[in-house]
Amino acid sequence: MTVLGSHSINSERLIDRIRELGKIGRDDTGRLVRLAASDSEKQGRDRFVSWLKDAGLDVAVDRIGNIFGIWAPNGAKGKEPLLLGSHIDTVIDAGIYDGCYGVLSGLEVIETLKSEGFVPARPIAVAAFTNEEGVRYAPDMMGSLVYAGGLGKDEALATIGTDGSVLGDELKRIGYAGSEEPGFLKPHVYIELHIEQGPVLERENTPIGAVENLQGISWQKVTIEGDANHAGTTPISMRRDAGYAAARVIAFLRDRAKASNTPTVATVGCMSFEPNAINVIPSRATFTVDLRDPDEDRLKAEELALATFLDAIAQEEDVRVSVERLARFEPVKFDAGIVKLIEKAAKNRGLTSKRMTSGAGHDAQMIARIAPAAMIFVPSIAGISHNPKEFTSDVDLVAGANILLDAVREIASRTD
Repeated sequence: MTVLGSHSINSERLIDRIRELGKIGRDDTGRLVRLAASDSEKQGRDRFVSWLKDAGLDVAVDRIGNIFGIWAPNGAKGKEPLLLGSHIDTVIDAGIYDGCYGVLSGLEVIETLKSEGFVPARPIAVAAFTNEEGVRYAPDMMGSLVYAGGLGKDEALATIGTDGSVLGDELKRIGYAGSEEPGFLKPHVYIELHIEQGPVLERENTPIGAVENLQGISWQKVTIEGDANHAGTTPISMRRDAGYAAARVIAFLRDRAKASNTPTVATVGCMSFEPNAINVIPSRATFTVDLRDPDEDRLKAEELALATFLDAIAQEEDVRVSVERLARFEPVKFDAGIVKLIEKAAKNRGLTSKRMTSGAGHDAQMIARIAPAAMIFVPSIAGISHNPKEFTSDVDLVAGANILLDAVREIASRTD
């Protein structure tokens, strides 16, 4: 049995790469905007591929644009790989750690093991999955979803972005419409290292999160239609005000979640009014609803509660309501054996760990459909993410990468 914690990653190399990648994709105002299949993401992809090649890895790109760096020394070839990874696309005005930390740590783990003279019993690969954030193209976690067989490749490639572009065309344009079929590497195990994007680990002064499950996610778009009318001459009692009806829905979702003793959360993140004039009663309100819960039955109950309330609003305010489902993912339970291994690695490094639920969606939830999977979290200062203030200390970044290293070494040593 390999002794966990006997070696460590090259911390300077990892931190330097995180910072270098964080400089790629800055717009004229200095914001980090590296949306999927954009020119700025191409620059990030190109830099990542150059690091893969410098490490002596075989580089493969599949048709949905997922990038893989594969280490398959003699004796390991032909076996299912231990897969690591995350994503390098970002939201608008992003921080530098989300996704990128996991991808670059996966690469760092492979380079460290190679430098040690470690001989894995199976290939080890690192992946950067396409369009995890879902900002330019929906749904999010698209590359890993296609890879796991949950979304057809052709359907995904035909997706029209928020800017009117077509994903497949953009991947070709930037040179990342690969030749491999999604799923060409079936993972033996998948592990994803990530910043927590929440406040729990920092609040509890715990450096490592062993993620045992992930919340289910329900995304819907709601459209409420009433009548436009004069804001000054139309009595309140005679209005069919789509804006007011929308406001009632938002308040309902917030009040229901706040009053619950469960971890259910609800968010309205996008909203628009028509005709969007200060002196006109809105004739149409369109908004999104994001519901999340780690329990499938509770998530279904929240969806039903929203549907029931929308029916009531339609009657009470004399408006028309329609709903479009944008995405729906069931909660995920990660592999118990890998979770225990992460805890063991933390203990052997003298670090405390905590079993956790991920509140955010990640590529790991998709790959868990086809292979045993788990995640490692490290603290996010103040729980801030999707924001330039996103920050994790170098000490915690290195600690998480070393836990990943130890877990990978342990799994890749096994011949079963």
